[in-house]
Amino acid sequence: MSAEEKVRTLLDEAGTSYASEAGIKLADKPSPLYRLVVLAVLLSTRIKADIAVDAARELAQWSSPQKMFDATWQQRVDALGRAHYRRYDESTATALGRGAELIIDRYHGDLRKLRSKADGDPEEVRRLLMDLPRLGPVGADIFCREAQLVWPELRPYFDSKALSGAKKLGLPTDPDKLADLVEGHDLARLAAALVRTTLDRDVAAAVR
Repeated sequence: MSAEEKVRTLLDEAGTSYASEAGIKLADKPSPLYRLVVLAVLLSTRIKADIAVDAARELAQWSSPQKMFDATWQQRVDALGRAHYRRYDESTATALGRGAELIIDRYHGDLRKLRSKADGDPEEVRRLLMDLPRLGPVGADIFCREAQLVWPELRPYFDSKALSGAKKLGLPTDPDKLADLVEGHDLARLAAALVRTTLDRDVAAAVR
């Protein structure tokens, strides 16, 4: 099977982005970008991805930093609990409130201003994201992996988990060569599918 055929099969099997799975219709607009940050925070902890995605859906009622900040800590805890996001519910509820406050204070609630501040530099985007509570290197990678759909300057963005999946499938592990296998608008889907390959042996088996 050629690399192109493997990628086509992979996208058919596991090519739903994590944002799409969480019900986020990603666009370069304040609300979906903020919801993506929330999802990245939730996926950063040592908890199953499907639980994190369910938690993001529960938190969708607070679709802006201001709404998240205005919600009570207990409301946030309860929403996380409904998604069974229980090991980290209290600390995450605190982090989400503090993160919302930072985005309001620094970017007037609009993460496009973070993008402008980074001035086209993917590493600066990543560094600025890591100022947010509970959003370390892993969370920043998750955000950038997904946001490359709407922020082309991030392309191609394949973090270590995605590249591990590529290696598992015998695909190129050089980001530029990997990117050559799909159109630009499919890079985020490919990155998500490769992460699933790393995390789920059944995905790799299906592709092979």
